[in-house]
Amino acid sequence: MRSTLKFLLALAVALVSMLAFRALVFTVFTVEGGGLEPTYLTGDRLLVNRWAYGLRVGDGRFFPYGRLGRSNVERGDIIVFEDPRDSLCSRILVCRCRAVPGDEVVLRGEKQVVPGLNSCADADYYYMETLNPENREDSQDFGLVPDRCIIGSPLLVVYNPLIRKRYLLQP
Repeated sequence: MRSTLKFLLALAVALVSMLAFRALVFTVFTVEGGGLEPTYLTGDRLLVNRWAYGLRVGDGRFFPYGRLGRSNVERGDIIVFEDPRDSLCSRILVCRCRAVPGDEVVLRGEKQVVPGLNSCADADYYYMETLNPENREDSQDFGLVPDRCIIGSPLLVVYNPLIRKRYLLQP
C-alpha cells in the first residue's frame, strides 16, 4: 500500500512538472499554411522556445499583461504568434519580423511608423512578413502584431509528415 502511494505521488509530481515545463518553457505547434515555405512546410511540428523574448505573464484581457526576462524582437527573427484578429487566440501563425517599433513601413499604400517604445510592453508592435508570395498571410492582411500576441521563437522541426510519408513509400 505504501509503495503504491509513493508511486502515485511520483507519477503526479512528474505529470505536473511535465505540464509546467510544456506551458512555461517549450511547446510544440503545428504550422498551418505555407507562408514560410521552404523553411517551414505545412504540417511541420515546431518546438517553440517560450522564453525567447521573455515569458508572457497575463494576456491583457483577464490579467494584466507583462513579460518576465524581457528581450527585444530583432528584425529578421522568425516568430511564432497568435493571430491578432482572433479574439480567442486559437490560431497560431509563423512569420518573419520585418519591422520593429520605430521603423517606418508602407501598409496599403500609406507610410506608417510602427508604434512602440521598448520600455513600454503594452505599446510595442511588430510588422510580420511571409516569405512565400503565393501563400501570403502577414501584416498586410492582419495589420501590426502587438507584443502580447508573441509566443516565442521556433527552435527546430520535431516532426514533418511529408518526410515520414516519403520514407514509408520507399521500398
